[in-house]
Amino acid sequence: MTTLVPFDKALAAYDPAMGLEVHVELNTNSKMFCGCPTEFGAEPNTQVCPTCLGLPGALPVVNHKAVESAIRIGLALNCEIAEWCRFARKNYFYPDMPKNFQTSQYDEPIAFEGYMDVEVEGETFRVEIERAHMEEDTGKSLHVGGATGRIHGADYSLVDYNRAGIPLIEIVTKPIIGAGEKAPLVAKAYVAQLRDLIVALGVSDARMDQGSIRADVNLSLAPKGSDKLGTRSETKNVNSLRSVERAVRFEVSRHAGILNEGGKVVQETRHFHEDTGETTSGREKSDAEDYRYFPEPDLVPVAPSREWVEELRGTLPENPTAKKTRLQVEYGFTDLEMRDVWAAGALPLIEATVGEGVAPQSARKWWVAELLRRANDAGVELAEVGVTPAQVAAVQKLVDAKTINDKLARQVFDGLIADEGTPEEIIEKRGLALVSDDGPLIAAIDDALAAQPDLVEKIKGGNMGAIGAIMGAVMKATRGQADAGRARELILEKLGLS
Repeated sequence: MTTLVPFDKALAAYDPAMGLEVHVELNTNSKMFCGCPTEFGAEPNTQVCPTCLGLPGALPVVNHKAVESAIRIGLALNCEIAEWCRFARKNYFYPDMPKNFQTSQYDEPIAFEGYMDVEVEGETFRVEIERAHMEEDTGKSLHVGGATGRIHGADYSLVDYNRAGIPLIEIVTKPIIGAGEKAPLVAKAYVAQLRDLIVALGVSDARMDQGSIRADVNLSLAPKGSDKLGTRSETKNVNSLRSVERAVRFEVSRHAGILNEGGKVVQETRHFHEDTGETTSGREKSDAEDYRYFPEPDLVPVAPSREWVEELRGTLPENPTAKKTRLQVEYGFTDLEMRDVWAAGALPLIEATVGEGVAPQSARKWWVAELLRRANDAGVELAEVGVTPAQVAAVQKLVDAKTINDKLARQVFDGLIADEGTPEEIIEKRGLALVSDDGPLIAAIDDALAAQPDLVEKIKGGNMGAIGAIMGAVMKATRGQADAGRARELILEKLGLS
């Protein structure tokens, strides 16, 4: 059993190098090489045909939309686009791969030599892209009867081939060196920024929880000052941003423990466990020659014209990082405010809320404070908390109109998440409207003043801070539904100070 070395101590002795391989499932209507549908969640083995099942005599045809999406991803990553490329067969034997080979690209990818700049704690790191290539996904194995959901200890296994043949783009970085103690955060930031870019391009929903974007984390350690890379491990199919960071941290500690004990790191794939944040051994990792790549004989090469590439370049959206900078200026957010917005993944939601006619600071207040807390409590992404930008805008407009205040608005969000109706309907059902009628307010104020004569004297003597206690009593009497501005006016009138 390897003794883990604390992360900071590991980095005192070793330099980490990372390589990230991110697989993106494209949102095409059909699979990469056949016409089968790609809908997520269909009954097992209902979206298959002779081609994606690898039956004899079935021939593939390249999905034009998938090639277009691959080019657009490559352009957005500042890659060069190949004038000519082709597919290759990657040979290995897994039960979830019916052909016993994967149709992929090897040394002739569609896009290559790109980069993405990511910012972590005020420091910019350039992540160089080695290539982005097209391939097909495998099927999905379900291991039944075991405690872990893995094949070890299972009673039997089932295979669903619906996913076999789904178009994938695999984006492979060059080794990321020099990040030091920020390596886990750089890995997380890169995958997050790449996900934002993919969503902006509209080529995938990039749902990590559904596996439509997933990361393989390669990591190695070398002694401080060494110019040689160490032996790498590859943690497969990491499916959340937090887990990307945790996987890097754990592997740094594990590798350091092995090296400190005089051992050798095994080049292998590893499984990440969400519950413990640890990795366990999978299988020894093959090198490229072990896959016996050779050109796919059933597909012609792909040769995108320069005119088509430039036409697709013109369809690229604004870069998410550049958009972040622009919106920070437009919205007047401080660096700290924008950092919190960005970390929460709230910028698209705030932008949509502002588009509904709400002030940026008001939109930020609800998404980054109130709704982010609720999302964290529920263990879901902010966009899945159960409230839409249009609903947030509607609530804020009711606050601006003094129909409710911020405290009551939180109860409206309770109702929205519980699907009780529109904000207006929830206010009516729950009786949340502010008390703006002077009659009930005056009665509550009279009671508060009569109950606290010492505070009345303090206020009359010039201690205006004492009004807060009177206001608190009024709010309590009206269950928080008093119009604070009007209540203050009436208190001052009653004391002859208006």
